[in-house]
Amino acid sequence: MTTRQNPGPARQLLSVDQAARVLAVGRTTMFNLLRTGAVASIRIGRLRRIPETALAEFTARLATEQGAA
Repeated sequence: MTTRQNPGPARQLLSVDQAARVLAVGRTTMFNLLRTGAVASIRIGRLRRIPETALAEFTARLATEQGAA
């Protein structure tokens, strides 16, 4: 009998490097997106974290803007 392992809850907050990989951009570009407010982020202590929902909102906004152009 095989058992399936529960992979656990999905990660909701990503590091800058992880978020950059999701968007397929470099760290510098990701930091620019955060600095300009194009992608929302939060600070936890000294760490910057990006909610997965912020990446989804950013890509949806890009798709809407580019679809209208």
